[in-house]
Amino acid sequence: MTRFPVLSLLAFACTASLAIAQHDDAKPPQTIVQIAAEAGQFHTLVAAVKAAGLAETLSGKGPFTVFAPTDEAFAKLGKDAIANLLKPENKDKLTAILTYHVVGKKVPAEQVVQLKELTSLQGSPLAIVAKGGKVTIGGANIQATDIAASNGVIHVIDSVILPPAEPNLVE
Repeated sequence: MTRFPVLSLLAFACTASLAIAQHDDAKPPQTIVQIAAEAGQFHTLVAAVKAAGLAETLSGKGPFTVFAPTDEAFAKLGKDAIANLLKPENKDKLTAILTYHVVGKKVPAEQVVQLKELTSLQGSPLAIVAKGGKVTIGGANIQATDIAASNGVIHVIDSVILPPAEPNLVE
């Protein structure tokens, strides 16, 4: 009779050890920057984050929520505007734009739709409108949500949003 509990305990211990060993071999969770770099649709965003010196910050502990414009979203600004923003002398402008896309806490989609605004790391509020099954943030349409990262979450947007106090940043 005592063999069954002992054998069950041994079987459980072996299974638990195997599960832990398999978990250790699993790929560690990626940061927001790593996910964006590998996604294939955020080349301009990643280049801008690096040019602004924000890659280390957005690879840090967080948590962050990033409203990430796609390459198509950046293309709406025009090639000249993008090239101008990526110049070292425009680092402050670029940083202001990029930090306007970031919130200093993790805000999943289910919470975003319940809010009227969020405060960006840039300091200005981001207006949220949820209407007719669509959600916008700062006027940009949210296209995909809740891309989980080790240090936060990414929501994909279709436009680059500009801080209201500085609408001429891309000139």
